[in-house]
Amino acid sequence: MDVPGRKTKPDPQEELAARLRLLQELSGLGVRALARDTGLSSSSLSRYLNGQTVPPWPAVVALCRLVRRDPRPLRPLWERTSNPLPAPPKSSRQGRPLPRNDLPRDVPDFTGREAQLTAVLAAVESHRVVSVDGMAGVGKTCLAVHAAHRLAADFPDGQLYVDLHGFTEGRPPLDADSALRTLLAALDVPSERVPQEGVERLAACWRSELARRRVVVVLDNAADADHVRPLLPGAGPSVALVTSRNRLLGLDEVPPVSLDVLSPRESAELLARASGDPGGPDGRLGRDPESAAEVVRLCGRLPLALRLAAARLRHRPGWTVGILAERMAEGAGGFDAEFSTAFAMSVRQLGRSRARLFRMLGLLPGASFDEYVVAALADLPLREARATLEDLLDAHLVQQPTAGRFRLHDLVHQHARRATEELDPAAERERALGRVLDYYVHAASAADAAMPFLSPGRPPTAGRAPAALPPFPDKNAAFAWLVAEYGNLMAVFETAAAVGADAHVYDLPRFLRSYFARRCGTTHLNVLFERSLAAAERLGDPLRLAEAHSDLGFARYNAGRLAEAAAEYEAAGPRVAQAADGLAEAELTMRRAYLAWDAGRVEEPLDLFRLAGQLYEQAGCAPGVAHAAASEAWAMLQLGHREEAARRAREVLDVPHSDPAWPPALTARITLGVAIAREHPDEAAEHLHRALTLAHCRGVALRRMGRYEEALASHREAFALLDELFEEHWKIHFLNGYAETCRLAGLPEDALRLHRQALALAPGLGNRYEEALAHEGIATVLDGTDPAGAAEHRASAQAVLRELHSFGRQDAPSG
Repeated sequence: MDVPGRKTKPDPQEELAARLRLLQELSGLGVRALARDTGLSSSSLSRYLNGQTVPPWPAVVALCRLVRRDPRPLRPLWERTSNPLPAPPKSSRQGRPLPRNDLPRDVPDFTGREAQLTAVLAAVESHRVVSVDGMAGVGKTCLAVHAAHRLAADFPDGQLYVDLHGFTEGRPPLDADSALRTLLAALDVPSERVPQEGVERLAACWRSELARRRVVVVLDNAADADHVRPLLPGAGPSVALVTSRNRLLGLDEVPPVSLDVLSPRESAELLARASGDPGGPDGRLGRDPESAAEVVRLCGRLPLALRLAAARLRHRPGWTVGILAERMAEGAGGFDAEFSTAFAMSVRQLGRSRARLFRMLGLLPGASFDEYVVAALADLPLREARATLEDLLDAHLVQQPTAGRFRLHDLVHQHARRATEELDPAAERERALGRVLDYYVHAASAADAAMPFLSPGRPPTAGRAPAALPPFPDKNAAFAWLVAEYGNLMAVFETAAAVGADAHVYDLPRFLRSYFARRCGTTHLNVLFERSLAAAERLGDPLRLAEAHSDLGFARYNAGRLAEAAAEYEAAGPRVAQAADGLAEAELTMRRAYLAWDAGRVEEPLDLFRLAGQLYEQAGCAPGVAHAAASEAWAMLQLGHREEAARRAREVLDVPHSDPAWPPALTARITLGVAIAREHPDEAAEHLHRALTLAHCRGVALRRMGRYEEALASHREAFALLDELFEEHWKIHFLNGYAETCRLAGLPEDALRLHRQALALAPGLGNRYEEALAHEGIATVLDGTDPAGAAEHRASAQAVLRELHSFGRQDAPSG
């Protein structure tokens, strides 16, 4: 308070602002014109004139020179303004100044970060300088200040702190000249030893002063490597801790420590400590652990967000943690504004094109992404998208959990999405999202094409192909991509449905059939094809509608819902005829053949396989012809027509193909090997040996020869190969045969286990024949030990066979 009769000491910042306003009056210019002529921004100049912000010395010089005034008389006033810290107190002993300690308060609730703290202290010990980087709000300053307090006792000549304002809203970064003068003043260096001009001379003076002292200095909030380089110590024992939102790649000699969000346990602990919660079941958090976990989730495990949430709870004793979670979910309490300001300053450093790409990342529907979808999203060459992602990674605006995969922290994602909605035109956002939908449909199509299935797929009908797609050299790479992108593909499907992109809703499930077949995901595939059919109905295109009914029927068939499959095939028939598309008709014919076979009809599937082959040939689809012929040979074999099956299988094997695991070739080789096993055992074994999935069938042949040990080894090899080929659904055709070999080899427990696996798998796949074989196999194993159980399973087998009516199959390969 002011004392009467005593003069109040003028505020140096206000005095400087008054002197600058006099310069403006001399110029006779308004703020905008003055800013233009001095090269300053009008908003910054306005803050300088109003005393809100201390201008950098070059700005003062520019204003003076404009009105032809000498800036040097203003230098002492500017220095007092730029160094608002009070002069260090004098010691009564020997008149020497006490060491300066400018460190901010060490937070009492510092939580976690044990490994990072150890790394910081180790880097200080080995290099004397360390940089701590991480996204906004992750706790960089907190860690650096905590470490500096730990180091204080070893550096008795001073503990200094300066905020470089690299990312402070409303003010430019503190320039090196100002920062160095502030630091030299903090060391109480006499003014006559401080150079009046030149950053290099000031930096040399600073290094010289540090060289003869033991000082720890925190250089907080650096914009980049160039910003902080003049402030680093040189020779001598002093140390520096630097923080920045960017990775300081230009400081090769400085070891970095990068911070991520806290662990769930650390987050919960920080929330409790910062809110003053006593912990345990009696505290507010302990009484409602689910709401506490939701608060942690909403905060994204970011320390700044957790402290803000804890402050709300600490200052509102009437609130429960459930109320806090509800308010945060509603966006109340200032959280959004706090983080938008923090992240906006990080984005502002990027430049226009990179900032635009960052905003557009908020449009991506999935949780993670790669460089290919980013290139499509922003309509950029792949190389440029990759370089921009690297820059965003260095700025801690994106994270890289694994090589080639990126993600946004939840709060960063929310900021990016809000920013693009505010700054980017709706039409531009719509086009960007459309490119993402196009990308995923075409990428899924390319992956599906690399995974051999029952028949060749048709190219996408939706959108335009992107400039770059991931390479899929083989089915393993394609399957790995589908596994990694599955969540994104489902999110894209839902997004396409939400925005009315019916062509994409229709297309996408078609390219996931191979994936779902290998994952046995029949239930979900049925749901997707139901919605694909609805989209086709809205599109009104006869061919799309025909294929949608056919695809849904095939999904029903794979789920064992045979009657519903038949109904969809019936609905597809006239629409295929209306569309007059030979390829669609051939595929529908093949599917009807599979359904007829599994329903127990005998001659009809054979005729349908032959008809499908003719239709594929008329459509000019050689792979389809081979598929149909291989299926025809397999059916002939199971009907007992060995010679005809062997002849047809040889015709398929004469078709050249680069992939030895091509499904028609595999089916034909298995068929041929089993068909000639009795008459030509050596040739049969050779054919079966050359097929990747033949080991099981070779086991059947060896079993028939009475060579049980060799047969068992072949069965084991077969199942290992089936695992490698991802053909889980094929095992139903081989389990019972493997079990029979085990029984004859004197391994009844193994036989029982395999038959029961077949019994569990068959109903879901709609394969009643293998279901009957499993019951009969279990009955055979139990005959000597459990007659009642054997009788029960034998009765079940007969019941299934009666349902199949005229069951004319003989000598099936699995048995």
